[in-house]
Amino acid sequence: MAHPTPTSVLCTDLGFEWPDGATVLDGFHLAVGAGRTGLIGLNGAGKSTLLRLIAGELTPTRGAVRVGGELGYLPQGLTLDTTLRVDEALGIRAAREALHAIEAGDTDGRHYDAIGDDWDVEERARATLDRLGLARLGLDRTTGELSGGEAVLLRLAALLLRRPDVLLLDEPTNNLDLAARERLYETVASWGGVMVIVSHDRELLQYVDQIADLRGGAVTWYGGNFADYERTVAAQQETAQRLVRTAEADVHRQKRDLVEARTRQERSASYGKKRSVTRNDPKIFAGKLKSQGQETTGRLQTMHTERLDEARQRLTVAEEAIRDDAEIRIDLPRTAVPAGRTVLTLDRVRLPHGVSADLEVRGAERIALVGRNGSGKSTLLRAVAGELTPLAGEITTPVPLRHLPQRLDLLDDTLSVVGNVKAFAPGAGDNAIRARLARFLFRGARAEQLAATLSGGERFRATLAALLLADPPPQLLLLDEPTNNLDLASVRQLTQALAAYEGALIVASHDLPFLRGLGITRWLELDGTLRTAEPM
Repeated sequence: MAHPTPTSVLCTDLGFEWPDGATVLDGFHLAVGAGRTGLIGLNGAGKSTLLRLIAGELTPTRGAVRVGGELGYLPQGLTLDTTLRVDEALGIRAAREALHAIEAGDTDGRHYDAIGDDWDVEERARATLDRLGLARLGLDRTTGELSGGEAVLLRLAALLLRRPDVLLLDEPTNNLDLAARERLYETVASWGGVMVIVSHDRELLQYVDQIADLRGGAVTWYGGNFADYERTVAAQQETAQRLVRTAEADVHRQKRDLVEARTRQERSASYGKKRSVTRNDPKIFAGKLKSQGQETTGRLQTMHTERLDEARQRLTVAEEAIRDDAEIRIDLPRTAVPAGRTVLTLDRVRLPHGVSADLEVRGAERIALVGRNGSGKSTLLRAVAGELTPLAGEITTPVPLRHLPQRLDLLDDTLSVVGNVKAFAPGAGDNAIRARLARFLFRGARAEQLAATLSGGERFRATLAALLLADPPPQLLLLDEPTNNLDLASVRQLTQALAAYEGALIVASHDLPFLRGLGITRWLELDGTLRTAEPM
């Protein structure tokens, strides 16, 4: 294994822009050393793009990236080839086959070359799978039946087996159930090399040594974990708010002083003129007095104007220290459902992978759908949405519904954000579409951005906007892991919006704080069959 340099990741004067000209980074600098770094920032700040640049998946427009030692990268939105064997996905098939050949008596030198020094590769692979809760996966099995969360864990296992010096993780807890998240937390806590984690998972960020906040094209560093970061930022913002109030008061005072100074000078000039006429002063003397008064007035006005400009500059500096974390504003359609109205019925439904369900949903129920990875939650939601035909039984949905899938694959990557929304709502006017997109932070040129260039959070916002603008508006919303790609500010805003939604709601999620904020009325657990669960 290569030995990392003191600074294991170095970005120098880095620049990157997409083919359509959208600039993500410009003149960017970053130096990451030993320890676990949590990389945070608003959606679209460039976090995932930065990881892809460091990993070599993207080529910088300018500048350079240097990585000291071997690098491992776990991308966001991971998909696996379903025809792969598990040992292939782990990258150890050749070594295993060589090991088995030698054990069978074949002494060909190529086998020894394939193994190298990794004679315990099978034992390490099984131990790593067991540590991540994947012990049931035989090394000879294919990956075709893995859930999204299991695919993430398998990819992580492959990286851990390589023992890289630098490990990049992009939203690693997406799609992981509660038990799998705990195993990931343990892995992160025990990591001894260099690690950079992009995540909105507050609990995961408690295990980092430092926070790197990417905003405005630059990184600000904070020592400690996410809780330390929040305390520091809260104190900074409190100070900034106090300085703004002080600066605002100073501006008002300087404005008042300027007006009062002008008023005094005008009165003085008027009084001097009257006195000169009354005394019948010579014109030369009167002119001299007038000139002196004007000169004094000019100096005073200049002084007060300069003070006002300085006060305004101090206010501008103070205001710039206040964070403007733009949040999505989701004005969900008014879709009130009467308490007694049936919105969904599952009658003796059987689905692939041994899933069976009986369910009736009435009125504006708010249902949390929980269960381990691979239990069939996404399959059930797809069946309810009409995207999958049951093997048996009947699904009835007498109200309009919309389904937000986990993989966010509803958008056409060749179309702009506006173009995608128009495809979902062909009858909507252009102004109505742009007004809705503005609430999802797609304003002006951003609304013309190609879907292929969107970050994970931006893609979520564009997809949700398209679904909610569709006609007819939904009286039943099906959401599959909706917080996966959202920044912390947007998760709060989504929670508030869904809490105000008047239709029925079924949410599959492993994000317990998010679910608790929705006012859940019924908890259902899927583990082969659908059954009522205790509130979490």
